Amino acid sequence: MKILVTGGLGFIGSHTVVALQQKGHEVYIIDNLSNSSLQVLEGITKITKVTPHFTKLDLRNKESVKNYFVANQDVDGIIHFAASKAVGESVENPLLYYENNLNTLTYILQELQKLPKANFIFSSSCTVYGQADELPITENAPVKPAESPYGNTKQIGEEIIKDATRVNEKLQAIALRYFNPIGAHPSAEIGELPIGVPQNLIPFITQTAVGLRKELSVFGNDYPTKDGTCVRDYIHVMDLAEAHVVAVERLLNNNNKSDYEVFNLGTGKGYSVLEVIQTFEKVTKQKLPYRIAERRPGDVVAAYADTTLANKDLGWTAQLTLADALESAWKWQLKLKNNN
Repeated sequence: MKILVTGGLGFIGSHTVVALQQKGHEVYIIDNLSNSSLQVLEGITKITKVTPHFTKLDLRNKESVKNYFVANQDVDGIIHFAASKAVGESVENPLLYYENNLNTLTYILQELQKLPKANFIFSSSCTVYGQADELPITENAPVKPAESPYGNTKQIGEEIIKDATRVNEKLQAIALRYFNPIGAHPSAEIGELPIGVPQNLIPFITQTAVGLRKELSVFGNDYPTKDGTCVRDYIHVMDLAEAHVVAVERLLNNNNKSDYEVFNLGTGKGYSVLEVIQTFEKVTKQKLPYRIAERRPGDVVAAYADTTLANKDLGWTAQLTLADALESAWKWQLKLKNNN
């Protein structure tokens, strides 16, 4: 099938492109390269021996989006990753986030509903739950007021898609709510490429271990958790990529139970920040310098998924461990160091 992946050179997008190509799908990528690199395209090609079709395009330009779909009427499904995702930046520049994450989504859906097939996978987030009342978090947990404009764009994005499927019987969509994606492809040809200071824990760990940063800051050790540090559900990016393939094939094969479905994607296990550090040290034999810092505003205490629905209904289960993910992230960091 012909699958369009927006933001296909980003962290999760690139790994999903690999998984799609390895299942025999023909992949088309749109990316504006604002938070990615053409080198990623080379990495994908090295892994799969197939170069996906790539178009550099800014999805904020409505006319460009329209022209793209006029030229690509035979798209069977879209996996939509393209979005800005830094929580702190979204607080400082909310209008950029609303334009980049919501206008672009609207433009794509407007064109998608004109096509013969309208299958849509949306890259959502567990941020929609905020600090959940109960753990693990099920898909029925209430959506809390967003902690940031970024989180709000995911909530509003889901509402836009749900409303669109309600009035367009041809449009089918699945929203995938990720927990914490980490790791890299085992080949170390592609991985996470944060620009500037990393926003996420794992790149900060690997950059500290390789000597790019003096020490890791652990934000708070007085939370009501087993060791006082925040708890998260860390999912290997390759497991996450596989889930997107399963989800898009669910729509292509008409196996979905309704026109709009939502699934949590996680491992179902929560690990504290200190447990992640200890696992990293054990796997890599690297001693990691860290210090306890003040809590960060907006950090939830604990979040991990109830994966029952994804396991049973979607037919997908995470296979890889935290140790697997950290080992692959370290291998990727060492490759980046050797290339510089």
